[in-house]
Amino acid sequence: MKLGIVGLPNVGKSTLFNAITKAGAEAANYPFCTIEPNVGVVTVPDERLKVLHEMYQSKKIVYTTIEFYDIAGLVKGASKGEGLGNKFLGHIREVAAIVHVVRCFEDPNVVHVDGRIDPISDIETINMELILSDMELLDRRIQKTQKNMKGDKNLQSELDILLKVKDTLDRGVSARTLDLNEDELEFVKSLNLLSFKPVIYAANVSEEEAVAETDNEYVTAVRQYAAAEGSDVIVICAKLESEIAELEDEEKAAFLEDLGITESGLDKLIKASYRLLDLISFLTAGEPEVRAWTIKRGTKAPQAAGKIHTDFKRGFIRAETIAYDELVKCGNLAAAKEKGLVRSEGKDYVVKDGDVILFRFNV
Repeated sequence: MKLGIVGLPNVGKSTLFNAITKAGAEAANYPFCTIEPNVGVVTVPDERLKVLHEMYQSKKIVYTTIEFYDIAGLVKGASKGEGLGNKFLGHIREVAAIVHVVRCFEDPNVVHVDGRIDPISDIETINMELILSDMELLDRRIQKTQKNMKGDKNLQSELDILLKVKDTLDRGVSARTLDLNEDELEFVKSLNLLSFKPVIYAANVSEEEAVAETDNEYVTAVRQYAAAEGSDVIVICAKLESEIAELEDEEKAAFLEDLGITESGLDKLIKASYRLLDLISFLTAGEPEVRAWTIKRGTKAPQAAGKIHTDFKRGFIRAETIAYDELVKCGNLAAAKEKGLVRSEGKDYVVKDGDVILFRFNV
């Protein structure tokens, strides 16, 4: 899973990236200090793996991961190349979803590219650049389709969808707000439009406001904007996250407890990412390792097996599966089998979050 962190310059984007990935990307108080996207890999915490590790006495734990791309600060005119904008927009096309960091704090020591704090204006500036970039791509695709229609009248339905999307973009509205049927959805996905990518708005607040866990007027405005387009919002303090990142796990928990904060910004971001992309994890366990595998909700057993190895999918026979909670309640796999709780599932089985699975295959 690849997530792109975007935002205007000096909104706390690189500070947040550094904190959640400990990658040490440069965070400077001037625009365009990030040109090539920094990439950080973050393990997804999963307490279930520690329990299975003890149960199976496994040699190692392998967590699933998320890749975060710290994409340079975009500015007005990016779609026309302002501030190396075309290059930065190209980087966004490579990610599955966007984490849009929005400045929701006052600080005279940190300059704002527009000289004022206005999160909705900031959001609209970036969204408009994504839309303008998409419009260029769409115009070329429409011209190509119209040209090819002379020899293939079946392209009319494709053209209809393209024009439907163009009408939305022409009104300055992101493609992700479109109401599409299943066929239209699959086609629009294939276009890889920037404004169609799902978004999490990360409202970056001051340390005091993060500890208070109450929304300021800026965060309230961001929540209203996000709700109107069906996007998610998390509230974080990039500065506080950078302090948390320096601590060991046990110290981290104590530090958050002392502050009265229920969970770190990284934990919020991971949960929001899974919700946004409709992802779940299934688990495999044995003496060599216990491991989490991330799949889309609704994935069937053979496709889930293919995440481990293509041979597992190709030669799939069955999935021996048990829900994590049931396995833990029994204490071990042998006891679960005695109680008849380990099920043998076929090709049509839809894998559920927390399923502990052993795949049987033959190639």
